[in-house]
Order: sequence, then structure tokens, then C-alpha cells
Amino acid sequence: MTVSKFHLFRDTSRRILALSLPYFRSEERWQARGLLAAIVALNLGAVYMLVLINDWNRVFYDALQNKQADVFWHQLSRFALLAFVYIVIAVYKFYLTQWLELRWRAWMTRHYLDRWLANHLFYRLELARYAHSGPGQAPPDNPDQRIQEDVNLFTSLTVSLSMGLLNAVVTLASFVGILWSLSGNFAFSLQGNDYSIPGFMVWMAVLYCLVGSVATHYIGRPLIALNFGQKRYEADFRSHMGRVREYSESIALDLGSSVENENLKQRFGRLMTNYIALIKAQKRLVWFTNFFGQAAMVFPFIVAAPRFFSGAIQLGELMQIASAFDRVQGSLSWLVDNYDSLASWRATSDRLTTFEENLSQAQAVPQGLHTVLGEDLAIEHLSIQLPNGQPLLDPSSAHARPGQQVLLQGPSGSGKSTLFRTLAGLWPHAQGGLSQPQRVMYIPQKPYLANGPLRNTLAYPEAANTYDDEALHEALRQAELPHLCSELDREDAWSQKLSGGEQQRLALARVLLKRPAWVMADEATSALDEQTEQLLYQRLVALTQAQGGGLVSIAHRPELARFHNTRWRLEEVSPSPRRFRLVSESI
Repeated sequence: MTVSKFHLFRDTSRRILALSLPYFRSEERWQARGLLAAIVALNLGAVYMLVLINDWNRVFYDALQNKQADVFWHQLSRFALLAFVYIVIAVYKFYLTQWLELRWRAWMTRHYLDRWLANHLFYRLELARYAHSGPGQAPPDNPDQRIQEDVNLFTSLTVSLSMGLLNAVVTLASFVGILWSLSGNFAFSLQGNDYSIPGFMVWMAVLYCLVGSVATHYIGRPLIALNFGQKRYEADFRSHMGRVREYSESIALDLGSSVENENLKQRFGRLMTNYIALIKAQKRLVWFTNFFGQAAMVFPFIVAAPRFFSGAIQLGELMQIASAFDRVQGSLSWLVDNYDSLASWRATSDRLTTFEENLSQAQAVPQGLHTVLGEDLAIEHLSIQLPNGQPLLDPSSAHARPGQQVLLQGPSGSGKSTLFRTLAGLWPHAQGGLSQPQRVMYIPQKPYLANGPLRNTLAYPEAANTYDDEALHEALRQAELPHLCSELDREDAWSQKLSGGEQQRLALARVLLKRPAWVMADEATSALDEQTEQLLYQRLVALTQAQGGGLVSIAHRPELARFHNTRWRLEEVSPSPRRFRLVSESI
């Protein structure tokens, strides 16, 4: 093994241990360790039963050869007992192994969900992925697949492969002595000198499996990269179909079905191209492993046959030699038999490791924005950059007190929505001071509407039973959605069921239901007619005044200026690259 390959192996081992050990050190560590210890004990018990069955082979076949009926029937009853105990061990080994995989998967899934959804990391990772360009490792694609599918594969393959390896090692240690003692010496003469090789069958098994393992590695090595790529292409194809379903109305109105059909076919084409390459690589591996396995069935008989025909051993010993050789060869051939699974496991581990590293990097990013909670909304020397580091907002300061209604305006591309995200504490590329008011709600231009009963969507993210039906009905009426009052218990995909204006009014109904002190709205009424828009703005202003807070809104229609008493204007200070500063003025 070269130095570079050794370092690669060491780094890979460390990364996989970093994925595996947290569960066995978690709050569930005693249950996890207990299950693992029980599975190990059952594996050892299974190997011990195989040793007993191997010895039974010798006695049973000798009884057949010597026509000893009483020994034959006694050995059959003994085999029934051995087989029953082995079956019990096999069943509980399977059951406990599945239980360990299930608990491990559940823990890892909860662990990654907690980390992915904490502190808006899911948003930051998506922001970084779409902003990534140039060389270097991009943030992980399809984190949903990594949490759902890759965690499942990692836990199941790690348990099965590690227990398989343990079983192979213990089986080898148990049967190599038996095979050594049974195989005898191989004597031959060379150039007038006599030589004798003790334990000849053991050395033949080692040589046979060494050749097979090396050949398997070189034949199956492309499977690692192909398995990694297959998971990515499958996720991309599934993800884009989800986007087509999510934006079905917009795509239909744009007459974009043919374009999306072509995009999906291109993604599916990449998936199939990689899958065909994967099948061909697996075919080459299956050719070799099947040839290797079939040859192993007759190989010990060929080697031991001369001793049997010479009368040196009986049929029982021949069968015991064949059984022991099969166990030793099977143990030494663990790599050959599991290379396809190892390739899939390696690809899955790499995907989870990169996801883990990106989560850790996102968590470790220093927060350049110093945020405090207070009664006012204020920014002090706030500067904002784009994800590529280009400055967008020069250091600016502004202050909004309770009772103020602030209208945020600026030319297209000036960063109004980016400033909105910064005020919400989402934008990571900002420095300065931010004082956020308490009891605040943010309304994006396109609100998120959860699928399910309408009452759940209206109360989101709180539980629906937090509010009684009368409060929900009143919020809908205040948002000019009285026709939805009878739909509270109806389950639907509301983001597709409702028009754009209805979706925005439903988001405003949430605000009117929860009655925050401060409301921050980003084009929250852009899909409404002027009359409804002005009516709802009147209610928002009345709400914030009654709650002792204020209103900050991004809007383009000049008629909305009369609902505000302060303007924050983004003024251009440099055309190339475009930079702005924030100016506060009275209306």
C-alpha cells in the first residue's frame, strides 16, 4: 500500500468512525451497546454451532460409509438438536440486528433533522449551494435524500458488513485449526530433495482467496464512484419532478410543459447513462464472483481426492475437510462476496460525511451581525455583501420606534429583500448591529402554506388547537376570506388550491390571528387589487398601533405611502459594482 493510499484509508476510517461513534456515545448508548453486545454474542454462538456441525459431518458420513445404522440414526437426532439451536440463534440474530439498525437510523435521523433545521442552517446551505461557483467543493445537494435514504443505507450496511466481517474473522479463527489438522502434509520431491508442506489445504485456501480478493478489487473499483453518482442523479431527477408538481400552475400558464419534459428527460438520461455503466461494472464483478464461488465448491475435493482414493482418509474426513475449507475460504473471501455492498456503503458514507462536514462548517461560520432584542427596530453601521463577497450595502444606520410605519423602497436589484432577510436574522453575509423587536412576524411575498387541514395552515407554525374556531373565523373574515370559514377541517394542497391573492391574504390572516406587535412585510400584498390592499393595510396599521409596535413593509405602489410615516430609501452610491446606502426620511 502506497503512502497516499494509506492516508486515504486512514482518513476514510476516521470519517466513518466520526459518523458511527456518536450514537454509541449518545443518551441511548446503553441500549445501543447492549444490542451490539448481544448481536456479537449471537454471531459467536452461530460460529460455534457451525464448528459442532462440521464435526458432525465427519461422524455422520463415516457412519454412512461403514453402514452403521445405529450411529446414523443417533447422529440424525443430534443434528436435529444442533439445527434447532442454530435456527434459534439465527432468528434472534436477525431480529436484534434489525432492531439495532432501526434504533440507530431513528437516532441519526433525529440528530440530522435537529442540526439541519437549527439556526436556519437549511436556508444557509441552500443559499450557499445556489451561490456556489468555481472550483472547490459545493455544499451538499438534496439534503432530504441524505437524511432519509443515506442514513437508512448507512446504518443497515454498517451493521450488516461489520457483523459479517466479525463473523468471517471468528469463523476463520475457528476453522483454520480444524482444516490445518485435517489437511495433512503435502510431500513432493524437487531436484532430488524431498519437501513437505504442513497444512497444505490452509495455504491453498489463502492463495485461492488472495488471488480472488485482488482481482475483485480491480474489477469492482469503479463501482464506488458509480454508486455515488447514481444516488445523486436519482435525487436530482426526483427533486425536479417535485418542483414541477409544486409549480404546476405557473408552468402550465407559461406553456412550459415541453421544456420541463425535456429537462426531466435530460436528468433521466444522465441517470440511465450512469445506471448502464453501473450495470456493466456489476456484470463484470458478477462474472468473476460467480466463477470464483462455483470453483470453490469443487476445489477442496480436487485437492483432497488423492488422499481419499489412497485410503489415507475416509469419506467422513473428506466431507469434514470440504466443509472446513468452505468455511475458511468463505471467511477469506469476505471481500469478494461483499464488494458490491462495500462500494455502495463507501458511496453512502462519503455523501453523509460531506453533509456532516457542511453542517459543521455552517455552524462554525462566525456571526458578523450582533443581534439583541428590544422594543425598537434599529440597525447600527450595518453592511451587507452578496454571497460572492461583493459589497451591496455600505455601512448604514436607521431606527424605527413603536408607532412608526416604515416603507422600504429602492430601485430593482438594490437589495430590498436581502435587507429584509437581514432584519429577520437570516442573511449570513452581514456585519454590524441589529436590534430586533420582540413579538414580530415576517410575511414573505410568497408565503409557505403547509398541506393538510386549513386550520393547521392558518395557525402555522403553532398547533391548531391553540385557537378556537371563532378566532380562526374572525381572522379569515378580517383577511377578506370569509368563503374559507367553512373549510377549516378540509385537507388540501393549499399552495396549489388557492390563487396568489388568496395565498397572500391567508398569510395576512395569520398575522391578524396572532396579533404581533411588529409586522414586516415583503411585497405581501402585490397580488391583491388596490381596494383590498388598502383595506388590509388599514387593518395592519391598526393592529400594530393597538399592540404598541410598528410596521415595516416593502411595496412599490405609491398609494401605500399614506399608510406609512417614514421612508427607508436605498440610494445608489456606486454604479459598478452597484452599491447602496440606506437613507431614512419622513413622509
